[in-house]
Amino acid sequence: MKIFLSVITILTFCFLISCRVSQKQTQSDDYPILPVSFTDVELTDSFWTKRLETNRTVTIPFGLEKCESEGRIRNFERAAGLLDGAYEGYMPFDDSDIYKIIEGAAGSLATHPDIRMDSLLDDIIAKIAAAQEDDGYLCTWKTINPDTTPASWVEPGPRWHDLRSSHELYNLGHLYEAAFAHYQATGKRTLLNIALKNADLIDRTFGPGKNMEPPGHQIIETGLIKLYRATHQRKYLDLAKFFLDQRGNVNGHELNGPYNQDHMPVTEQREAVGHAVRAVYMYAGMTDIAAMLHNMAYQKAVDALWDNVVEKKLYITGGIGARHAGEAFGDNYELPNLTSYNETCAAIGSIYWNHRMFLLHGDAKYIDVLERTLYNGMISGVSLEGNTFFYPNCLASDGKYKFNLGALTRQPWFDCSCCPSNVIRFLPSVPGYMYAQHSDTVYINLFISSKAHLTIGKSTLEITQQSDYPWDGEVKIILNPENTMPLNVFLRIPGWTKEKPLPGNLYHYIDKTKSDVTIEINRKPMDFKTEKGFAVLNRTWSQGDEIRLSLPMQIHRVTASDSVNDDRNKVAITRGPLVYCAEWVDNGGRVLDLKIPDASKLESVFEPDLLGGVAVIKGRVTGQSGVERNLKEIPYYGWSHRGTGEMAVWLDRQNK
Repeated sequence: MKIFLSVITILTFCFLISCRVSQKQTQSDDYPILPVSFTDVELTDSFWTKRLETNRTVTIPFGLEKCESEGRIRNFERAAGLLDGAYEGYMPFDDSDIYKIIEGAAGSLATHPDIRMDSLLDDIIAKIAAAQEDDGYLCTWKTINPDTTPASWVEPGPRWHDLRSSHELYNLGHLYEAAFAHYQATGKRTLLNIALKNADLIDRTFGPGKNMEPPGHQIIETGLIKLYRATHQRKYLDLAKFFLDQRGNVNGHELNGPYNQDHMPVTEQREAVGHAVRAVYMYAGMTDIAAMLHNMAYQKAVDALWDNVVEKKLYITGGIGARHAGEAFGDNYELPNLTSYNETCAAIGSIYWNHRMFLLHGDAKYIDVLERTLYNGMISGVSLEGNTFFYPNCLASDGKYKFNLGALTRQPWFDCSCCPSNVIRFLPSVPGYMYAQHSDTVYINLFISSKAHLTIGKSTLEITQQSDYPWDGEVKIILNPENTMPLNVFLRIPGWTKEKPLPGNLYHYIDKTKSDVTIEINRKPMDFKTEKGFAVLNRTWSQGDEIRLSLPMQIHRVTASDSVNDDRNKVAITRGPLVYCAEWVDNGGRVLDLKIPDASKLESVFEPDLLGGVAVIKGRVTGQSGVERNLKEIPYYGWSHRGTGEMAVWLDRQNK
């Protein structure tokens, strides 16, 4: 009987999801472009399907097991009085790992119903509910014993003590995001009610004339906006804006400086500074406010901040955050390789932000950055097996410097495990970045074999993609409207098909040879105009209409601006959306001494038995004493799966 009820409940959830998505699309105070939910896109390709299935079957259970064994779940039981003992763990934000894993598991449930996982989440949520104090307060670190110092770097103290470091509000931001995801996936209000009870406490506690201090680590802002989406209660949106407005505002709190982006009002910030994860979470929230409140001051700020990142602070892999000290952005053009930080969480936050910027402006350049980050600086953070992780993602390794928090390769877990749990929550959402729509316009952003179901007015549209991307640039798209339908299809033409791998002027191709992008409709070549990086295909579509997009998958040599000292006279290799690297195991034990001649021929060869099947780059290079050697490069995301040793994205350039 219990299994029967669970199945009925899951089917009911699917109906509720479709109702809520339709309701969202009628909102007027929202982004001008709306994403197609990941629940409406079924992946069929080998590249991402394997990644998401590994996340579902390996990484999510692994993360829950680590949270159980290291006491993160027991902390909720202790806070509820169900267990005795002190807080387990080293970090005041360990609660957030549970919330992020719930978010990821909920996303997985939305597309792969799993009665056992659903029941397990119910059990964890019941413990979270028991730990919540009567007025809605929820922070196990402080509830267990606010007068005792745990094994951490700050004393718990009373509520709201030292918000710069306590992470109380950071934890809650992840609670709200998880609650929204769980509600969307299951229709259950169990976690959502916990979040709303807590958010009402935050609303009573913070605001004009109350506690005026913003959190040290942002994310409560986007979490509150998710609660606004779930309830349409304006107070949550206003509270999110309040926390943003308080940064750089001396009225009500002592400024915490650039590390927390609390050195000047957010509407005046023009340079990305401080802790990179905090920054991009904040920029995502600012973009929400710009869109939902039509706030031009916020829009001008995020536009300028994006320009600063892309023009001066972005790694070729899409990674951000140059410094280990403070996990922070560096100065303009400060982009070291061996000591680069590029936190996995920062890559994820950058994807969230760039997606919002696309929804606000409708420009493909934001998807260009998103795609580069997704295929390189983000998925490098988790192994192909799904159970080891990079916290930082360096662009060079000498095999000696232990860049990964004391390790040379990926690790199963960390005392600060924000990156593994962030990977878990992010991966199920990947299909949600593929498509978007506005009125009678459909945007096709990413090229992943899949089947998507869209609602256009009162009709439906099915879009099927077939491709072997990122290894091959031939993409077939089949449109099946319910009825013959006039429609604008905006088909992204990746920026990497042109003269540079990323927007801005930070990186360029050495080779100027151009191969044209071609488009056919029903096997007939089409001339097309472009608008903001999209090919505009305007016609009346019928069932079975076929678009064929051919993207030139050339091998490109990339140089960085001369302002980047660490990359001067160096070259990197890219092909399509992928950045390549040379690893010791393929190149005679050493790579840091290699030089790539401009004249050497490079070729792409697919190796099905290497790293799950990858296209490698081969050619001839110059080694020590000018001796010619063979070169083999692999996609950057796949490095450090075969032992520890030297690796480099940027190699010396031999242009004579």
